[in-house]
Order: sequence, then structure tokens, then C-alpha cells
Amino acid sequence: MIYEELKHIQRKFGYIPPDEMAALARRINVPLYRLHSVASFYPHFQLTPPAKADVRICADMSCHLCGGDELKTGLLMRFAGTPGTDVTFRDVSCLGRCDGAPSISINDKIYRNVTAQKAREMIRGVLEGERLPDEEGDANHERPHLLTDPYPGPEKYGVLRRLVLTQDWDGALAMLKEADLRGLGGAGFSTEMKWQMVRRQPGAEKYMVCNADESEPGTIKDRFIMTHLPYLVIEGMILGGLTVGAKKGYIYIRHEYDEQEHILKEEIRRCYRDHILGENLLGSAYKFDLEVFVSPGGYICGEESALLEAMEGKRAEPRNKPPFPGQAGLWDKPTVLNNVETFMSVPVILGHGVEWYKAQGKGGAFGLKFVGVSGRVKNPGVFEVPMGTPSGEVILGLAGGPPNGKRFKGWAPSGPSSGYLPASMAEVRLDFKSLGAPGVDSMLGSGAIVVCDEDTCMLDMALNSVRFFRNESCGKCVPCRVGSQKLVELLSGWTKGRGRKEDLGLLDELSEAMMLASICGLGQFTPYPIRSVVRNFREEIEAHILQHTCPAGVCPMRE
Repeated sequence: MIYEELKHIQRKFGYIPPDEMAALARRINVPLYRLHSVASFYPHFQLTPPAKADVRICADMSCHLCGGDELKTGLLMRFAGTPGTDVTFRDVSCLGRCDGAPSISINDKIYRNVTAQKAREMIRGVLEGERLPDEEGDANHERPHLLTDPYPGPEKYGVLRRLVLTQDWDGALAMLKEADLRGLGGAGFSTEMKWQMVRRQPGAEKYMVCNADESEPGTIKDRFIMTHLPYLVIEGMILGGLTVGAKKGYIYIRHEYDEQEHILKEEIRRCYRDHILGENLLGSAYKFDLEVFVSPGGYICGEESALLEAMEGKRAEPRNKPPFPGQAGLWDKPTVLNNVETFMSVPVILGHGVEWYKAQGKGGAFGLKFVGVSGRVKNPGVFEVPMGTPSGEVILGLAGGPPNGKRFKGWAPSGPSSGYLPASMAEVRLDFKSLGAPGVDSMLGSGAIVVCDEDTCMLDMALNSVRFFRNESCGKCVPCRVGSQKLVELLSGWTKGRGRKEDLGLLDELSEAMMLASICGLGQFTPYPIRSVVRNFREEIEAHILQHTCPAGVCPMRE
């Protein structure tokens, strides 16, 4: 209720005036300090009047590689001297349009593949009172043929219909276990084990939550799935709810995914109309309700316990564990929390069968995987590939490799959290075992492949990733809050010729402290980008620190 009230005020005034917030506090009997602490925490809310053209330019990984910084510099020069009441320019964390980099937001409308001329024209149009154009929608693109989809015709929810009749929930769990379905949002935890934990908890009040807060740079595959396969996500959630005994579910979606929000809501409406949701589900005694919860913003909301805090109307600060969400989740009740792709995979496995699912993989891996490829490639986008596919087949084959004849230099298998691998490791397979094997020290994660070519400075990319984590830290724990800032300062010094040989030892100490003492994954993974670059691109790092030169000619190497 707090979020919806704050959103209503912001839609009316363009921001949240102090007197309106005070009036809201009195009306809903919530202390003013709590309302302010929530509104000031989330980037979606504005506490001061915005400019006529509020321009936010993505500066993270893919957009950084594809000219986002140059775009911002050019716009600042072009509109220099323009009053701040007319135009403001700000950096913004990943907008989820990595396949259309560089991307920007103007007055909360997001645009991809933005050129300097296009940005100038839109900003001038706003200042002259013109209406901004609509964003290019994903649904306007023809959906590719997908092996994943078990429903080639118009009839959907066949797996659900069958299980409501047979009530073989034990058999369904056994199939998920045999298929070794794991969390496909990053953690890779067994889905069957997570569901069993909630199923065994006492009490009638349990929840299903789908984490669609896809905010990690490079991560775009959930956006694709929600656009083209919303019915599989919803069916997976219903199946999960009936299996564990939950009667209520939420899809927690990032607020930048306006199109996907509407697609999901429309599919949910159809499900209620056809009695696939609600009371007496498909004519049975079962009940399951589902709704969409729109995030007020922030990468930290992707952490499962922070997400639950946000849903309860609080600041999205991670909880200490244990207890885990399966024991005390939403409203302290047992909660299943899975990623979009994980829920989507449930009806795929139960519909196609375990043997079919296993046969889709390569090299001993099971199933299919959606991966998003962005950065310096000819064909950025989302691809459906067999789990266990060599990374090079995706990067150089499906995505076409770097444009303009440039050499493939390195890649991040899963955005900044995975660190960077050299091109020489392109045969590493996209699966849980290969990415995480000794000598690789990376992870499959969300399947967000970001590609770097020969013109890339890997120290610059590590700094970009660490800066993202610094900007998105909730600030709750000291190791993350202070450590991320110290890392940014250290790496910034290296790019400006201030590196010292003993800095590498300092980096190791700081990284270990953050990984051991941070409350959640954000702080624990913050050192990964630079640690991986030091390990896999050692000569480049030593050139910066010892010779005070940037081999790629990207870093200024001077004050």
C-alpha cells in the first residue's frame, strides 16, 4: 500500500512533495520518518521536482562498451548552459536493454540503440512541448521457434490440467529432481529441494514468489521469456503453489519492464476468466491467486530476502540468514522464491518428459538455456541453446563475434558477478559444472554473456563492474558499503597511473574481507570482476601498475 500511494502522488505531481508525504503519513497512520526512509531508498521515487527533460544514460557494461560514455559527454557539451530546470543528465544503473546498447531513459521512457542525434532530437522535442515517441516493443518482433515450448498450438496449461486430475504432486517433484532442475537466475540451487522445504513446513499460509527483478548488467533473458512465454511462467507458479500448498503468488517485476508487466497482467486476466486461477481452479477444490508486484527499483531487490523486504513495504535491505525464505519468507511465512526461467522450466520438464529434457543438453548437461549476449558483438540478443554448449559457439557463432573484424578478447559469462574470462577459454561449456570448475572460477549465473573485443581495457571493465556494485550497495553492512568504495578508489588510481606493486596484496586482503563478512551476494561478489581480471589478464594489470601504461589506450594514466 505504501508504494502504490507514493506512486500515485508521483504520477500526479511528477515527484513527491513534502506536504503530500506528510498528508499520506497521517492518512494511512504510518510515521513520516518511515515513509521518507522508503521513498529516499528507491531510485524510482523523486523527492524534488524533476527537470522538463530528465535524461538518464546507462553507463554499465554493455552500454559502456557500446558508447554510452561518449553519448553522455556529447550531450553534456551540446546542452551546456541549459538551465537545470530544463534538462538534467544523470547516470543510471542497467536499464535492461543490453541488446540495444547504448540505452537511455527520458522522463521514465526507455530507448535503445540511441545515437547522439536521436537523443538531441528527443530532448529538444520535450523542451518544445512535444510528446516523446513510444519505446520499441519486444512483442513487435516476430517470436522465433522455441524448442522449449511444449504447446505448439493455441491450447495452453495442459500440464496443469493433467496434474489437477491426477493430483500426482509427488511424481511431479520426482521428475524435477531427476531432471536436476536448478535455479536459473544465478544461484543454481535445486528446485526440488527448495520446494520440498516449503512443502514440509507446517501451517496453511505459504507463498510463491517469482523473481523477475532482472537488474544485473547484461541480463535480458527473463525479459524475453516474459514477452514470448508468459503462460509457461504462470503455469510453473501455479504448479508450484499446488505442489507445496501455497494459495497465493506474486511476480516481482522491475519497473523498467512496463511492456512485460502488461503482457503478464493480460495473461493473468485470461487465466482468471478461464478459471485457471482463483477459486475452484479448473473445476477442482484447489485455489491459487496470482498478481504482479512492480518493484520500486534497485539492483539489491534481486537478492531474495531484500526482495521480500521490499514487498513488505520496507527498505530493500537483505536479511541475515538463517532463517531462509523457505522457512520464514514473505510475512514470515514459508515462501518459494524462484527465477522466471526456473518457473518456466517446470511445465517444460513435466510436459516434454525428463528423457526429452535430458537429451536437449550437451556434454552431460541437461536441458535448454536462454542466454543473453551483448557488448561488442554483431548480433546481440537472446538465444535458446542446449545447456553445455561451448561458449564460443554462442559468442562467435550465434552472436557473430565482434564487428568490424576486431579480435575477440574476453567475456563475462554472467554479467559483473561472474568476472571475466579470456577468449582462450571460449571452449568452456555453459553449464553449472564447467563454469565453476577448478581453474575457471566463474559461474553460469543468469546466462548474461557480455563480450569484449581487442580495443577493450579489461581494467576499465573491472572498474565499471565494481563501480556498479558500489552504486547499488544498500549500505546496510560495513564490508560492502566501505569495501566497494575502497575498491573503486583503488582501481580508479590504477587507471590514472597511481598504481603500486603492493596494491595487489591490498586487493587480496580487501577482497577476502568483503567475501567473508558481507551479508549478501552483492558485497560478496563485488571483488570478482577485478580478481578475475588480475588472474586472467595479469600482463595488462601489471602494465597499469608497474609501467603506468594502458595497453588498450583507454585509461587516461594521468591525473
